[in-house]
Amino acid sequence: MISRPRGTRDFLPDTMARRRDLEGRMRSVFERWGYDEIATPTFEHLELFTLKSGEAISEELYAFKDRGGRDLALRPELTAPVVRMYINELKNAPIPLKFYYFGNCFRYERPQRGRFREFWQFGCEIIGTETPEAEAEVIALASAIMNETGVRTALHIGNLELVRSVLESLTADEQAAIMRLMDKNDEEGLKEALDPDLADKLFDLISSRSCDEISEIIGETPELDHLRKVLLLLDCYGVEYQLNPGVARGLEYYTGIVFEIYAEGLGAENQVCGGGSYRLIPLFGGPDIPSTGFAIGFDRIMEIFEPEVEKKLRIAVVPTDDVREEGVRISKILRTRYKTYLDIMGRNLKSQLNFADKWNADYAIILGSKEVAAGKVTLKNLAKGEQQTMTFDECLEILDQNT
Repeated sequence: MISRPRGTRDFLPDTMARRRDLEGRMRSVFERWGYDEIATPTFEHLELFTLKSGEAISEELYAFKDRGGRDLALRPELTAPVVRMYINELKNAPIPLKFYYFGNCFRYERPQRGRFREFWQFGCEIIGTETPEAEAEVIALASAIMNETGVRTALHIGNLELVRSVLESLTADEQAAIMRLMDKNDEEGLKEALDPDLADKLFDLISSRSCDEISEIIGETPELDHLRKVLLLLDCYGVEYQLNPGVARGLEYYTGIVFEIYAEGLGAENQVCGGGSYRLIPLFGGPDIPSTGFAIGFDRIMEIFEPEVEKKLRIAVVPTDDVREEGVRISKILRTRYKTYLDIMGRNLKSQLNFADKWNADYAIILGSKEVAAGKVTLKNLAKGEQQTMTFDECLEILDQNT
């Protein structure tokens, strides 16, 4: 027996119904907010990801050579492919551009709860601006999507320029190393990497929870004024958030506002969304314009997503051998309204009804030669065991009343 590869999953019908429910809720928010869907290839040139994340990323990728000797990789994330698509296809389009996307990604890493080698991401980008209005809209959009899922979350917002202002005496590489330690919440590592005075100032900043507290540490700066504008707009959106200058994201291409969303019920691996403003387009040979966006870990949300169960009638059409053509005609009508099963195995009446029970049908519509000749059908309530012969129109009325 051949089993599925480690870190992958098979999705059975009940799971797929939940996944499609969650996916549909998220899509509906993106669409209502005026974002257009795009899609990129499942595999890209390996260089696309090593340029963005460094050569070390190769150890985490499903990378391979094609028959032409080209280095390719299954996509580990979706931001870099979207930026590549923009440069290839849309760099002359009027800005801003607002996109969303949903797709599977691949990373060779140790599988654990909510983390798989094949996983799915939702994401969005506003390309062409990093104004307070754009950043506030992206954050409010992420919050609206979380609200739509019904998952309880907490939104934390930071600004990397505030951190860089504290670390201005360090080189760019040293600042990047400090932010990676911040992203890991490695307090001991930060104390070892910084002199005591600088460490104290950084910890004071990280523990600040208002713009006024931050002002006392670094003074009034354009970056702080920018942050105030973003937060004011979020207040207008009615978004609940916590100012947290310790949010660092750990990726060097982020330029200012960053945010993360954490969900209840996931334990230590509770981050379900992260994003901010960044500049990746110039790295791939495009114009030097900013972007703002986020990615949502679809699989992590699925771990705790509890959809409202919407009962949909399941109807089994049960014809005898001599009226199977009538069964097809009736099924065609029913399938415009209900989930309908029609026997395709040539089973007798008793076997069809047994299968209807196993399929969890609510009703069976039984067709025999006498019913068809009289222009009628027999409707059987499988839960109650009650049945009644009537016209097909009367049958539809009863089904509609129980929808």
